[in-house]
Amino acid sequence: MSPTRMSGQERREQVLAIAEEEFAAAGLAGTSTETIARRAGITQAYVFRIFGTKKQLFIECVDAAFERMAVAMLAAAGGTTGIEALTAMGAEYNAMLADRTTLLLQLQGTAAAAAGDGEVRDAVRTSFGRLWQAVADTADLDPVTVKAFLAFGMLLNTNAALDLPEVDEPWSQQARTRIKPGLFAHITTKTNQ
Repeated sequence: MSPTRMSGQERREQVLAIAEEEFAAAGLAGTSTETIARRAGITQAYVFRIFGTKKQLFIECVDAAFERMAVAMLAAAGGTTGIEALTAMGAEYNAMLADRTTLLLQLQGTAAAAAGDGEVRDAVRTSFGRLWQAVADTADLDPVTVKAFLAFGMLLNTNAALDLPEVDEPWSQQARTRIKPGLFAHITTKTNQ
């Protein structure tokens, strides 16, 4: 079967979409560029010609996942600031839990960085930094509030990755409790020095 004719940009986007699914499921080490190429209907050499290395392709996929999250949360905030912005961004974050590929890519990127890959670590740091800055700049709140917000988001990522709604245990139900109004009310400059 001959590959479908696409422009270079269309082919690149197709390969990225396939690679995101593969990397989300198996991570950097467990994903085969041969599988990605076969699913795209192209040669493995063509994948390398587009992206250079498997690691560069992985980094681009992880970066795209962080970027999707930041863009969606900024759009949800819609020009608001403060707790109102965090509330809107939190609702969007919660809605994005259904996008397992995005969430798992963020976790896979963090896992590869934690495994000691300096190049991946630096790229994931940059991606996470942009997400942090997007939330911080939009909400215009103190760093501790931003940290608490993003920490809760990382717990939500873990919950989604572990498919905790399928676990009928008290700890799972507790880990899945929703943020209630006033969660950040205790955070002040004095309590977080």
